[in-house]
Amino acid sequence: MSSKQRSLKRRESNGRDAGGFVALPWAVLDSAAYASLSYPARALLLEIARQYVRDNNGRLLASRAYLLKRGWTSSDVIYRARNELVEAGFLHETVKGHRPNKASWYAVTWLALDRLPGYDVGTAQTFMRSAYQNAVLCPSGGQEKPAIVPSHGQGA
Repeated sequence: MSSKQRSLKRRESNGRDAGGFVALPWAVLDSAAYASLSYPARALLLEIARQYVRDNNGRLLASRAYLLKRGWTSSDVIYRARNELVEAGFLHETVKGHRPNKASWYAVTWLALDRLPGYDVGTAQTFMRSAYQNAVLCPSGGQEKPAIVPSHGQGA
């Protein structure tokens, strides 16, 4: 049997589509911090996790230029979702970006930080694995609606 035939047979018996995949642990998905994320933040987390390949945790991008190719069109939504992920402990900024053309780099916290050149000073010391488990959750404002009360009229 040739190597091409073995490769084809392995692909057929594998049980999944060809290509990479996003490995997102259940501990992340079941965490209180994940449950409190907005839907744009959850979607951005998948986009960032999709970039991880064996040894690049710390060089993941969340820039508008990168995300535009993936269908993200609003800078404001990206900014708010990224900040939400950092505050919730899912992302750690390894390099602070600078205008006009240096993007920030990020690492996901459910994986170990890969030792790569170019990180900002102190990044390795401030990186905390599974930081999302220690995140302080703040209520969003909830779904409470203000009580309906009569107006006090024009002269009140």
